[in-house]
Amino acid sequence: MEAESPASTRASEPRALGTVGSIGSQLSRIRGKLFTWDILKTIALGQMLSLCICGTAITSQYLAEKYRVNTPMLQSFINYCLLFLVYTVMLAFQSGSDNLLEILRRKWWKYTLLGLADVEANYLIVRAYQYTTLTSVQLLDCFGIPVLMALSWFILRARYKVIHFIAVFVCLLGVGTMVGADILAGREDNSGSDVLIGDILVLLGASLYAVSNVCEEYIVKKLSRQEFLGMVGLFGTIISGIQLLIVEYKDIARIQWDWKIALLFVAFALCMFCLYSFMPLVMKVTSATSVNLGILTADLYSLFFGLFLFEYKFSGLYILSFTVIMVGFILYCSTPTRTAEPAESSVPPVTSIGIDNLGLKLEESGLSETHSAVL
Repeated sequence: MEAESPASTRASEPRALGTVGSIGSQLSRIRGKLFTWDILKTIALGQMLSLCICGTAITSQYLAEKYRVNTPMLQSFINYCLLFLVYTVMLAFQSGSDNLLEILRRKWWKYTLLGLADVEANYLIVRAYQYTTLTSVQLLDCFGIPVLMALSWFILRARYKVIHFIAVFVCLLGVGTMVGADILAGREDNSGSDVLIGDILVLLGASLYAVSNVCEEYIVKKLSRQEFLGMVGLFGTIISGIQLLIVEYKDIARIQWDWKIALLFVAFALCMFCLYSFMPLVMKVTSATSVNLGILTADLYSLFFGLFLFEYKFSGLYILSFTVIMVGFILYCSTPTRTAEPAESSVPPVTSIGIDNLGLKLEESGLSETHSAVL
């Protein structure tokens, strides 16, 4: 066997060093793209919304299990009343086209449909627990994400890349892991009274949530956050109040009121009010799809608190599920979506950058300008 000459060894060293340097630069670039300040801020905002949802779940479970209080419409009614007292009253003091009466004159029927979709989405999901299993609710509730993406494609003209579909698949895989952990931990002990009816209610509720979220994103980005919350507060109060008198008046009459039950109602209302108030702020800088992916962790937060409050059994799959969902969420946020130009526009039929993950898009445009200047 011939020994390598010193010259060939010295020649191969720069190539090896160059390969290592190239891999290192690529890893650094990927790390810089996945963990920018904008993505970290989006993650933090999404988890804040998840904690609000977790608060509503825990207070509702306390009311149901400890005090035998099952009044989801009453709980929603209190939230809509708070929205009405804050945001609808704010619209009443606005001037010009932003005034409450002017908005009602021009778009009352649109907001009636939006309020109906929002109220019924909340009601159907909660009511489904009486008929079907926890596993079915957790899995079928994810049906709203592909519906949301389809509506965003046609209504908001959002255009996705392959990485976005991969990210959604990863998030749904994390939800499947969470459901498997529930079954192994013994939480799936209720077969429901009529699984088919419950599953249909979940699918309808998830679809209505998708409709409500797409409308919310459009109104928040095109009009204003105050208009969305004010109109939802107004029509949500009216619709939920009427439905409350029809379906829950007997349940409300049976409540044995004391300060603990009242405190749980107040805690639920505050968590829901914070969720409704903050979600438009998050949606304005991201998108409805990324928000819904981020709040998939809400069930996991409820499970973690349930370990101490309701004596749930712990499973390492919960940690794995949380990690998988967060990986998918980061992947989705790492690449900005695009908004297609309207067909009737006079500009050439190319796509323009939307405002999902605005910081990433500004960064990408700055890099492209620098590259053009170098050329």
